[in-house]
Amino acid sequence: MSPITGKALVAGVVGAPVRHSLSPVLHNAWIEAARLDAVYAPFAPPPERFAAFVDGLRGGAIAGLNVTLPFKEQALALADEASSPAAKAAAANVLVFRADGTVFADNTDGAGLLAAFAAQAPGFDPAAGPVVILGAGGAARGAAAAFADAGAPEVRIVNRTLSRAQAITEALGSRVGALGLDRAATAFDGAGAIVNATSAGLADGQVLDFPLEAAPKACVVMDMVYKPLRTPFLARAEALGLATVDGLEMLIRQAVPSFEAFFGQAPPAEVDVRALALAAIGAQA
Repeated sequence: MSPITGKALVAGVVGAPVRHSLSPVLHNAWIEAARLDAVYAPFAPPPERFAAFVDGLRGGAIAGLNVTLPFKEQALALADEASSPAAKAAAANVLVFRADGTVFADNTDGAGLLAAFAAQAPGFDPAAGPVVILGAGGAARGAAAAFADAGAPEVRIVNRTLSRAQAITEALGSRVGALGLDRAATAFDGAGAIVNATSAGLADGQVLDFPLEAAPKACVVMDMVYKPLRTPFLARAEALGLATVDGLEMLIRQAVPSFEAFFGQAPPAEVDVRALALAAIGAQA
């Protein structure tokens, strides 16, 4: 392990809870391979103290933070400047602390999403047909914005509460439409991709009862959840012969531009961080 000195660059991930985050596994493996004088640590301030926590880091005490639930929307509000992806997603998963005391917010989730598709479904073209997003939270909005920017001719938001889906359409423009759960089969018709951006379908008995059989055989199905890696939703898609993309690949791909923002260089490509993450998931199970 490379020595850590008093000159070390410090970055980390903040959330509540954050103890199961895989981000330290990814970033510290890259730090070690690049032989950087740096460290990436988890932070879990009480939710009511998040604003004070961020303000206390102004001036570059640390290089930056990845931000996870429940702080993404608040992180954007606390920043002095935001990237276009963060503004469109109405959330930030990256905060960069500048030496002048200002905070820059970014959102790399959309880039990670598209990169995950490119890696695991290389034949997928976001501009070739409609994309369906299940859910209407921050993750769904970020995904919708990413696909719209990538040229998707139509993005269909499917959500139990229609008004929440409609709020996304109002923010992102005419190519983004909203449908209720009762119209899921209609939404899936002709879809090039379907993305689960909800936390439903985990190993707690919840079932995503969506009519995947209504999707075209060429449709690619993704679940943002990565634990379990093969969610029941992805298992259903595979049983129907549909190509799939998993949430772990998105996590890894969004971490790449985060690392570059914090440490000023691309992470070493030779590190198999996916294998390390899968080992960590197994250890946490």
